[in-house]
Amino acid sequence: MRAVTLGNQGLRVSRQGLGCMGMSDFYGVFDDTESIATIHRALDLGVTLLDTADMYGPYTNERLVGTAVADRRDQVVIATKFGIVRDPANPAARGVNGRPEYVRASADASLARLGVDHIDLYYQHRVDPNVPIEETVGAMAELVTAGKVRYLGLSEAAPATIRRAHATAPISALQTEYSLWSRELEAEILPTLRELGIGLVAYSPLGRGFLTGTLRSQADVGPDDFRMTLPRMQGENLETNLGLLAEIEKLATDKGVTPAQLALAWVHRQGDDVVPIPGTKRRRYLEDNVAAAELSLTEAEAAHLATLAASVAGDRYLDASTIDR
Repeated sequence: MRAVTLGNQGLRVSRQGLGCMGMSDFYGVFDDTESIATIHRALDLGVTLLDTADMYGPYTNERLVGTAVADRRDQVVIATKFGIVRDPANPAARGVNGRPEYVRASADASLARLGVDHIDLYYQHRVDPNVPIEETVGAMAELVTAGKVRYLGLSEAAPATIRRAHATAPISALQTEYSLWSRELEAEILPTLRELGIGLVAYSPLGRGFLTGTLRSQADVGPDDFRMTLPRMQGENLETNLGLLAEIEKLATDKGVTPAQLALAWVHRQGDDVVPIPGTKRRRYLEDNVAAAELSLTEAEAAHLATLAASVAGDRYLDASTIDR
């Protein structure tokens, strides 16, 4: 898989990354052996960007990723995140913390869990509305100076916040949900990134699995899978979105590819400054996803997909209070 550059600071990553969250949290049952084998297979296929966060688990996903790459550190770009606070004793409770002392403590803890001496890409997972972004990013920049972090990122940040952060220290990447059915960032955020020379890392490029065609009802996931709590996965919204999925599946069949490959190819088509990180915990789905990086769509196919996706029903989150506006 070819490499691309995110931002103007020299960060080179594979054209497609691997989201590791579902290996340890949120999406049903977990199998560490298969997850580690999936990470190894990703590296064998040329996927270098691995995405994790301290809150996944919480804390267990970083350890898993660290174990998987312990003997392959020079092959990977490790991206992790801080800022969403979870209590292992009560994982459902959430908070946001962007205070400088928390930034420093979180980085040291992540380094220890990952078993590495530096983090390649360090994101603020959510913007703390009670701490000026300049203070948070200033502390992140100190980590770069100290050699603990190489490049800086934000996640789910608004254009004004991105500008203020980038004026404080160079931001290489913004991580935000982006897919056929999550295109809100195209109006203001993506133009801001391109003006400033910041790359986009697209999480959930497969609509949290919905665009693969394997997630149609509660029966398709475990009882603790949080996806079925999302507005798009419930009631009339789900019925509307299943109609959208049927059209995507038809197009995929006509093209001789899977729905997942079609959806990923659409994201890839948005530019080399957009790097999707589809998540999976199984090798067979990883290989399907990786093949999408070589799939081309015609103008007519891409336009038709975009038109279909305009009819998506429901919000991205049940509670979007932590999304920067």
